[in-house]
Amino acid sequence: MPQGTVIHGNIPYNNDTLKKHLLDIYLPANAKGKIPSGGVPLVVFIHGGGWIGNDKYADMGYMTNTVNALLESGFAIASIDYRFAQNAVFPAILQDCNKAVSFLYDNADKYSLDKSRIALMGFSAGGHLASLMGTSQNNNVDNLYFPASYRPFKYKAVVDFYGPTDLTLLPGNEDEKSPEGILIGAKPLERPDLAKAASPITYIDKNDPPFLIFHGEKDNIVSNKQSKLFSAWLKYYGVKNELMIVKDAPHFGKMYDVDEIKTKVIEFLKVELK
Repeated sequence: MPQGTVIHGNIPYNNDTLKKHLLDIYLPANAKGKIPSGGVPLVVFIHGGGWIGNDKYADMGYMTNTVNALLESGFAIASIDYRFAQNAVFPAILQDCNKAVSFLYDNADKYSLDKSRIALMGFSAGGHLASLMGTSQNNNVDNLYFPASYRPFKYKAVVDFYGPTDLTLLPGNEDEKSPEGILIGAKPLERPDLAKAASPITYIDKNDPPFLIFHGEKDNIVSNKQSKLFSAWLKYYGVKNELMIVKDAPHFGKMYDVDEIKTKVIEFLKVELK
């Protein structure tokens, strides 16, 4: 972490004692003491793990260059935990993520955050959740939120790293024990209604925030066709987006933390969260 970074760790966001209802806030050095009027822009990190594993430290661990660059560029980061699909079948898993952002929105002044400048960044399953949050926020779908937790704001941007976007097209769509099957509690092809409700492409409209999408050329876990399809649908509806297929890259890892990608992420967020 850059010198001067302020860390607020393990903050409960749902007024309960569940370990998966905690988040960490990392404030850039310029947010300590005298802060900019209105606070600093916020990037919410959503970790991957097939909806069934990992934690709020997982992807930050191999994205250290990008994390440091975000903080050095004046962005705050909030990395959130959420219940896994084994115990929180969709939409509960998404309700957790939305509740975490609602908490950050409500407590923006306390933590020197600018609630009018919030972006999402997710990895794999977290990319799916971030994209789903980004496309569904302006639809205000009741069951995607805990009661009374919806906040009427618009995300400024979404950065999606290799997230699934159409569950009906995933390889485990006939297996209720696949990650996508566990997510919705059924075989996606037997419950296309649930698969559709849990797919980011379902909610795309012209009012969605800009997207920056990365996917590996050699991803053998989530096909990059998922991101190609998502980008095409965003373009069809007139939503600003850019897709980068990362040469020779697998599903995740340090190949996504190189200077070219880091720079593209920072420049994108500087423009969209200005």
